Amino acid sequence: MTSVYGQTACEPADLVLHNTTIYTANDAQWTAEAVAVLGDRIIFVDSNEDAARYMCGRANLIDMAGKTVFAGFTDSHQHLEGVGRRTKTLSLFGIPTLTQTVQTIADWAATIPEGDWVQGRGWIEREWTDEQRFLNKYDVDPFTADKPLFMPRADGVSALVNSKAMELAGVTRDTPDPEGGRFERDLDGTPNGYVLANAMNVFRAILPPETDAYLKDNLERGLQANAALGWTQTQDAGMSYRLVELMKQIHREGNMAHRVYAAVPVNEAQTMIERGREKTADDLFDVRGIKVFIDGTLGSRGAALIENYSDADHNGFMNRTTKEELVPVLHEALRKGIQIETHVIGDRAVRSLLDWYEEAYAAVPRTEWASTDLRWRMEHAQIIPPVDQQRFVELGVLPSMQPSHGIGDLNFAPDRLGADRLAYAYPWQQLVDRGLMILAGSDAPVEEGDPRIEFYAAVARKRLDGTSGPDWHPELAVSRETALKMLTIWPAYGAFQESLRGSVEVGKYADFTVFDRDLMTVPEADILSSKNVMTVVGGRITYQLEP
Repeated sequence: MTSVYGQTACEPADLVLHNTTIYTANDAQWTAEAVAVLGDRIIFVDSNEDAARYMCGRANLIDMAGKTVFAGFTDSHQHLEGVGRRTKTLSLFGIPTLTQTVQTIADWAATIPEGDWVQGRGWIEREWTDEQRFLNKYDVDPFTADKPLFMPRADGVSALVNSKAMELAGVTRDTPDPEGGRFERDLDGTPNGYVLANAMNVFRAILPPETDAYLKDNLERGLQANAALGWTQTQDAGMSYRLVELMKQIHREGNMAHRVYAAVPVNEAQTMIERGREKTADDLFDVRGIKVFIDGTLGSRGAALIENYSDADHNGFMNRTTKEELVPVLHEALRKGIQIETHVIGDRAVRSLLDWYEEAYAAVPRTEWASTDLRWRMEHAQIIPPVDQQRFVELGVLPSMQPSHGIGDLNFAPDRLGADRLAYAYPWQQLVDRGLMILAGSDAPVEEGDPRIEFYAAVARKRLDGTSGPDWHPELAVSRETALKMLTIWPAYGAFQESLRGSVEVGKYADFTVFDRDLMTVPEADILSSKNVMTVVGGRITYQLEP
């Protein structure tokens, strides 16, 4: 049989993508023209001419002219169930004013029966053009007098509640702030309806229970939404064992639209220690880590800083997980080979966790470690003084960062931090210069969860409209080559999977993200208007844009 390029020898392949530029994320062969796949693995990466021997027989040949193929993109920090939930609940993401946000909540609340909970997520005051302040009960009480309301801010680490919700939860002026959380209050001490971190727990505890069917549908919706954007793997930062079991069902039913690498929340650490790592034979689902929560967020002034906020008389809070709670977990993680992923944002939280990691390393004899290849991570790690950047290198800690957080937070970070601390806020290029691999992600549904936005934010360090502020430190943006690694091979390393995926190389899983433009060469603004046209996971097309 003769191939399209005229050669007669035919070697078996299931899929051949050809006539394109393939960015492999492999330094030894950065680009290619064609790739061939057999089963779920790559068997060839090179020129169109040499690919001819696979372009025959039963192979599915796809001419990629006008499109660009990339090693499969990975979102290194996401919350899959929340991404799916967002598709069918009230989303306040992207509303331009406080007034419109409150009206949207009022319209939604009008559809909720009396006594039922009014729920949604995604409000973010930093984007509002009329007033930039946190919502409080006075905004929503007039139309929710008989309906409890709970609406997390976009960061998921603070929330709006109304008076009815506080009545049901028993929260009054005399209720103390919990450790690792805070009730914002009026001058007389009455909680005003804006609650932070662990102060949210008393409300979560009284929300109506959710069925497995509801949660499973959210997971499946999240998988489909992610594949449509081009993600071939998401790394889930805090997937409960209830969701883990539902993911196993989805896998058995053949509905994994992309790979998932998961860490369970620290409140289920003992179960992870007892059960250990769990993964599927095809590496579509892998549960290997424990997610720890330490401080709040910069926008809510909950991030733990060494010095006070420049616009407040406090320095944030820690202890969402206390040192006393965490140290035994760190010790057992060393003994059992469990990866640790810790939410830290402020410089005090970063420094403290570096200390705690280092103390754990010293406390457990190396002979008791399951492996010396730890790859413990710090999630977000937004404010890192130079001395602590070097400690990441010395301790082998991986920074898992979200470029979209940078371009969003830099709208208010100058007020929160002041000029000096901005010099090492979201310090992407500084970390790369030290030889660190940044694992890039989105933190969706906190952010949109779009790979184009994350790539753009990393290389442009500008708002989505192309503007920036005077203190945004453009020198901390990265090159496009680095940004590609941040979304491909470096996240694979962060999941102990660099020999399996993360680059287009023979023998690795056939995971590809295909855009209608070359993200490596188009003008910055055109990155955001490009389209994902195909997502391939393990040789299977899980999304294809309709012509």
